[in-house]
Amino acid sequence: MSVRQLYRLRAPSSGREILVPAEPGRTYLDEETGERLEVRGKVLPLAPSKSSLPWAVDTLRFCNWCDQPAQKDLNDCPTCGRRMSALPPAPPSS
Repeated sequence: MSVRQLYRLRAPSSGREILVPAEPGRTYLDEETGERLEVRGKVLPLAPSKSSLPWAVDTLRFCNWCDQPAQKDLNDCPTCGRRMSALPPAPPSS
């Protein structure tokens, strides 16, 4: 279970963004430019969460029972609590 909250941080001049489990009162710097990163928002799911994946099109699937979005790394739906069907096998990489 993920206890730390992920935050989206952005470098103002370049627009580069990173996702980090930020801590209050700590300053984060961009590795390339050295400028201070600004907190742009919390990343869903909010901590604490059973999933370690951020909510994004690539990391979500829909529960076959309640049709609500859930992260791909979960077996049970966070909305209805029922076991979701297995994911189809990944296509072979070329």
